[in-house]
Amino acid sequence: MDQMTTHFQASLLEEAAVAVAGLGPLARSLRRTELTRGAWVDVLPGWVSGSDELFLRLVDTVPWRGERRQMYAREVDVPRLLSWYGEGAVLPDAVLEQAKQALSEHYRDDLGEPFCTVGLCYYRDGRDSVAWHGDTIGRGKHEDTMVAILSLGAARRLMLRPRGGGESMGFALGHGDLIVMGGSCQRTWEHAILKTTRPVGPRISVQFRPRGVR
Repeated sequence: MDQMTTHFQASLLEEAAVAVAGLGPLARSLRRTELTRGAWVDVLPGWVSGSDELFLRLVDTVPWRGERRQMYAREVDVPRLLSWYGEGAVLPDAVLEQAKQALSEHYRDDLGEPFCTVGLCYYRDGRDSVAWHGDTIGRGKHEDTMVAILSLGAARRLMLRPRGGGESMGFALGHGDLIVMGGSCQRTWEHAILKTTRPVGPRISVQFRPRGVR
């Protein structure tokens, strides 16, 4: 893992030395895209200023782990590194605590509850990915909910498509960009980070979810 982050660190050390990570405003800054069947996404480019500094801190301080999963008759490596912080857990950086609180306050009227858990994925290069899916483990399978994703590091394209087939769309997210998937999005749409042969740098995805959604 260290070898795969060296180039990114070298290209950003000067910026990280002078840019302290912090949050911009949410109100009046988010851009909403209405999807079909009651789904929507909000996007805010550059929500976290000095995000590359935060990326470097998380690379070093988060207890990243690899996982394996069953695929047909064999076990394979999950193509990304993971970390999970359940309800009440202390997050690995104060900026993430601030982000969770800011998201909970901004979406309080629509969501009706706070964001409680935080999952992190580390995409080391273009070979790391996540397949098409919705966050439907738990209440997300039957209820409207929200999942907010903060993207740090190099940009990767988050793809979305209607569940069951239809035209896909995508958002290039990195360097402190925020996307919030709401309404029926987890039930009626799917999202993915697809593999790419293009040279891409490492990226961390930080996912904020309410209780009982995974």
